[in-house]
Amino acid sequence: MIAHVRHQLSSAAQSVLDAAQERADSALVRLAGRRTPLRLFVPGRIEVLGKHTDYAGGRSLTCAAERGVALSYLPREDNRVRLVDARDGRRVEFRIDAGLEPEVGRWSNYPMTVARRLARNFGSLDRGADIAFVGTLPRAAGLSTSSALITSMYLVLAGVNRFAERPEVVAAIPDERHLAGYLGCIENGRAFGPLAGDHGVGTAGGSEDHTAILLSTAGRLTWYGYHPVTPLGSVTLGPDQVFVVAASGIAADKTGSARDKYNRASALVAELLARWNEATGRGDRTLAEAIDVESGAARLRLLATGALSTRLEHFIVEDRDVLPAAVDALRAGRLAEYGALVDRSQRAAQELLGNQVPETIALAELAREYGAHAASAFGAGFGGSVWALVDASEADGFRDDWLASYAARHPAAAERAEAFVSRPGPGAGQLD
Repeated sequence: MIAHVRHQLSSAAQSVLDAAQERADSALVRLAGRRTPLRLFVPGRIEVLGKHTDYAGGRSLTCAAERGVALSYLPREDNRVRLVDARDGRRVEFRIDAGLEPEVGRWSNYPMTVARRLARNFGSLDRGADIAFVGTLPRAAGLSTSSALITSMYLVLAGVNRFAERPEVVAAIPDERHLAGYLGCIENGRAFGPLAGDHGVGTAGGSEDHTAILLSTAGRLTWYGYHPVTPLGSVTLGPDQVFVVAASGIAADKTGSARDKYNRASALVAELLARWNEATGRGDRTLAEAIDVESGAARLRLLATGALSTRLEHFIVEDRDVLPAAVDALRAGRLAEYGALVDRSQRAAQELLGNQVPETIALAELAREYGAHAASAFGAGFGGSVWALVDASEADGFRDDWLASYAARHPAAAERAEAFVSRPGPGAGQLD
């Protein structure tokens, strides 16, 4: 992890983090008494491009947000975890145990699933922790708050149990790329190399979120492939541009109804791959591998019907047509071309992937009307957030005008909407 990550954030983001850290410190004092805590910052992520591509073996262009989860924690002498959300006082307490039974649909599902999986994969963990955290992201807004919480829990337990000194852990997870893949498997329940799978948190996603949370670099967008996690290059975003991120006010909570819609998109990919492997006698692991076979896209189109057909077309448009061209345009500074390609990605999400709602569609349209170089919804969809790439000198005024125009179009949702400005931030790191 990166040390002293605070200083890689913009001054505005540092102020937000400092306030959150003070609240987390105070909550930890109430939970565990006055001792000097350890501190972490684990960011959310902005998915710039790559809608629902990672679990299909595709690619994505991402960065860390400058907001996320601020944690204060202390190691314990037993294997108990006490965790408190300092924003609202919610608490959970449990032992790290292979028989732990998390309750799907509650926020505690995420940290408990991590503890259960680590106990099952690595045997007894002797030490737990007292943890207080404060999230600075809008909740259930597609910014990976759940994956940030999963990553936070892993980093705390790995640290207090000295995973870096355990040969069996290092052999299975030798670096942060492998860790990102493993964290994705904790979330979706799949096996990771020699590490047996479990039931996960109930979502059938990939490792894009965890990759951005762990591996991002301040000031850069990074292009990743998946299965396994593979960096493909990066694009430096100059100081003249920033993201304005607007949470629509429509929750995209993957512990609720959005989970089933999200999982349907993943299930369609799995069905496409199953049909392909049955018809060809192959054993390809991902949809991307199947498409890469000679005439793979054409042959898949013959196998796909109904919803499978539109799911296939979305993946081809997003992963093969839009994403590489958009990376080239952004690298070359051709912002008008980049914006047009992002518009195509947004239309494909609306017309093919079907994960947009009127509110996210309106936010993307309004951002372009107000002069954003590019704008797109992102994340699981079915609510959530939209990013807009704008000139840094105009960001605050743009944010205010954008939200005002959104309120005129969707007044009920706008009461719950919020927006913040972010540079591409660093990955998870220590604050001490």
